[in-house]
Amino acid sequence: MRSYVVFLFLLAVKLASRALFRVRLEWIEEEPDPWSDLRVLAMLNHTSLFEPVFAALAPNRLLWQIAAHGAVPIADKTARRPMVGRFFRLVARHVVPVTRERDHTWTEFLQRIEDPRALIVILPEGRMMRRSGLDADGNPMTIRGGIADILLAVPGGRLLLAYSQGLHHVHAPGDRWPRLFRRVVLRAEVVDIRAYRSGLLERGGVEGFKAAAIADLTRRRDASCPRPPRPPEDGSDSGRGHPDRDSTLAGAGTGTARP
Repeated sequence: MRSYVVFLFLLAVKLASRALFRVRLEWIEEEPDPWSDLRVLAMLNHTSLFEPVFAALAPNRLLWQIAAHGAVPIADKTARRPMVGRFFRLVARHVVPVTRERDHTWTEFLQRIEDPRALIVILPEGRMMRRSGLDADGNPMTIRGGIADILLAVPGGRLLLAYSQGLHHVHAPGDRWPRLFRRVVLRAEVVDIRAYRSGLLERGGVEGFKAAAIADLTRRRDASCPRPPRPPEDGSDSGRGHPDRDSTLAGAGTGTARP
């Protein structure tokens, strides 16, 4: 029963997002069927709680896969928020609140990978970027090591890497209301998990696998995230927030748009 409820909820989010925002998807490389055999979906450049608007781009079969077999870790403090927590508890079949520590909550989440049809959905940075370009504690937006644990545990299939444009122009942390009818862009690519894991192991070995994964995903994020919208003079709308990275983001490959 939960799977049907989650699917209908995700479908409603998809339709609402298509009605309220102009959402565009760009593929870094063309794939005959980029949505097949997905086991991990990782979204990079986490800037807003409004990232579910990207559901507008997902085919219904992906929404059903998430509803029936999806596993999503969310911050325990987000799960405890009255309205936001209720919303995010409906974004997948298994929504597991986790702390920022490597404790029993993370172990519980990793156990979901044992389902051979599981689709892991994760935000590898683990926290949101503020308008300053830093996290809530004033630290740089580094990628955390949890994604490496997942890549080691998932036996095969494909990894979808989704690079967000940044959604501060829609809703930044601390904003009261979202700005509707804005254009938002997601760039994406798929990689084979076995091949990707083998390459990282060759580069860093078992002991250096986590560092190699973090370094590679950081490089991909900084090279592939679409340029954020130009902020107004008062700086109220921002994207990634790092002015020294703007040229890097602008130099990413354009890919081909798909509706």
